[in-house]
Amino acid sequence: MKFMLIVKANADSEAGTMPDTELLTAMGAYNEELVRAGVLLGGEGLHPSSRGARVHFDGRARVVVDGPFAQTGELIAGFWLIQARSLEEAVEWVKRVPNLDGAQSQIEIRQVFDPADFGEALTPELRAAEDRLREQVARQIG
Repeated sequence: MKFMLIVKANADSEAGTMPDTELLTAMGAYNEELVRAGVLLGGEGLHPSSRGARVHFDGRARVVVDGPFAQTGELIAGFWLIQARSLEEAVEWVKRVPNLDGAQSQIEIRQVFDPADFGEALTPELRAAEDRLREQVARQIG
């Protein structure tokens, strides 16, 4: 199973405050641990919402709203994508994320859909097309 570990934004991340060397070192060690365990699939930090945009859909209409966005705690500051045997295992990994300053923070854990989750709606033709796209992406980034 794949899980996205969603790091929620806070006032510092929205202000564009970069982590110090101590936190970068601790996060690097954590990421190395994930790699050694064979669970890390990807992960990145995100720029503040002031450097982003949202696109709202209403039928055929598209409305673009530039950041920053309100409700900082609902925004995403970064993520990891991991592979784990269960939600419980993913939770155990999240419990090990460095929180050096002891500040309140939050990481949301969400399971990524697997092709089998779509049942019969994902026809063999659609599955083959999805597999081709994944192979193409892997070649582009690999």
